Amino acid sequence: MSGAGQEAREEAGAEDGRLFPTRPLIGVSIAVIRDGRVLLAARANEPMRGVWTLPGGLVEAGESLAAGALRELQEEVGVHAEVVGPSLTPTEIILRDEADRVRHHYVIHPHAALWRAGEPVPGPEALAVRWARLDEIADLTTTPGLIDTLREAFFRVGSAAEGSAKGSV
Repeated sequence: MSGAGQEAREEAGAEDGRLFPTRPLIGVSIAVIRDGRVLLAARANEPMRGVWTLPGGLVEAGESLAAGALRELQEEVGVHAEVVGPSLTPTEIILRDEADRVRHHYVIHPHAALWRAGEPVPGPEALAVRWARLDEIADLTTTPGLIDTLREAFFRVGSAAEGSAKGSV
């Protein structure tokens, strides 16, 4: 990444309050599960450019957490899904600079979801996308706490499927 490009991104981050925030920012992510695999995206932007994670982003004012997760999914990778239950256990990301100042602080509310339509394509916020089995995640560089979130999402989706199967018997 060129110095000028990095500086421009940092300047934009400072302008929208993401860089050196005065309070934590509320984010959402979404674990879309299809045929025993979860949809992952490689981050195109800092922080953590190139790291595998779930599609997601910041919640907009007046938007529910689930609606924000579904919007971000559509914007980032062009996929439609159905959220299963309330949000999963939140993940907190705090990154500090060399002087120990808070450079980024996000509280991310992940959601479990079932794929409904669309094939994922990387958008401006994703360098790449892929479907991965849970046992493949350990070989990837991921955002903090991702494996625990994915275990919870697979459990949630599996429990929902079992509940609907029992209801149809």
